[in-house]
Amino acid sequence: MQYFTSRLHQGLDRSTQFALVAANEAIADSGIQFSDALKQRTGVITGCSIGGAITQDDFYERIYKQGRRRAAPMTIPNTMRSAGASHVSMEHGLRGPSFTVSSACASSSHALGMALSLLRAGTMDVAIAGGNEAQLNLGCLRAWDSLRVISPTICRPFSADPPGMILGEGGAILVLETLEAAEARGARIYAELAGCGMTADAHHLTAPSLEGPVSAMRAALTDAELESEKIDYVNAHGTGTMSNDANEVRAVQEAFGDTDSYLTISSTKSMHGHTTGAAGAVEAAATILAIHHGVLPPTLNTAPLDAACPFDVVPDRARPSTIRAGLSNSFAFGGLNAVLAFRQVDSP
Repeated sequence: MQYFTSRLHQGLDRSTQFALVAANEAIADSGIQFSDALKQRTGVITGCSIGGAITQDDFYERIYKQGRRRAAPMTIPNTMRSAGASHVSMEHGLRGPSFTVSSACASSSHALGMALSLLRAGTMDVAIAGGNEAQLNLGCLRAWDSLRVISPTICRPFSADPPGMILGEGGAILVLETLEAAEARGARIYAELAGCGMTADAHHLTAPSLEGPVSAMRAALTDAELESEKIDYVNAHGTGTMSNDANEVRAVQEAFGDTDSYLTISSTKSMHGHTTGAAGAVEAAATILAIHHGVLPPTLNTAPLDAACPFDVVPDRARPSTIRAGLSNSFAFGGLNAVLAFRQVDSP
């Protein structure tokens, strides 16, 4: 295989493989060298919503369809949502706080927020944090389709008549450390994770509320000590469903008040699909790279745009723009919200 040569790694659920590949790439790109002392102070915090769904599908077929009496020996370890964090930890010998957060579509945004809190508290010096998910299997596809939120064609966030979401899968991992540590070792710094806001709607299992997302965005701004007018870009949760998109537009308007007229918003889910537990990390990476490279990610397939959406959604094409700071929104089933705030390192 391209990424794995050992039988152990080849036998892992695809969700865990995504975590390993993303972590290996992030660590290599960071240039960080783990001494024995630093390994003790480095944690792995991942977000995963579904876990080893492919392994579970295979297990059910083996037991219920094929009539076998025994499961494959690694069935339970491969279905654990925490398998990604465990294998990343073992691969690199990292012995700091390591665990997995599971909060549906906000899982990896919560994971990044927890990593930020532990770094600030001095509990660890480096965090390998992000998320992973693999859900393109028959069981997951049928389950999602039963909710009547899956598009039969394409994903069209913020359009006049969005047909629904498209499922995706993958992983994204960030290497987080204090600014002082990164500068001391001459690291390439893409952006600063400046704050995180976490709230609950306490409203409904699947229907969004307005108050929860608004308070999460405001909490992220407060935590980052950022004024709303400093935010140039919002990476929207933007699922391409009628209920989410309309509610998110209203929430952004209320959270930013009179300063929202200049905001640029886009949904990268129009390109990579909804990666559920990995979505927060995938979209955090998109936000970070947008800030670092000065390029706004586009929203595809918006025409005709919903007349109730007043924002520039960067239709169809990326374009250059200076982005001082941005938010990345994650609003999950069960009303679990997490918003991450990023900014240029040299931004005042």
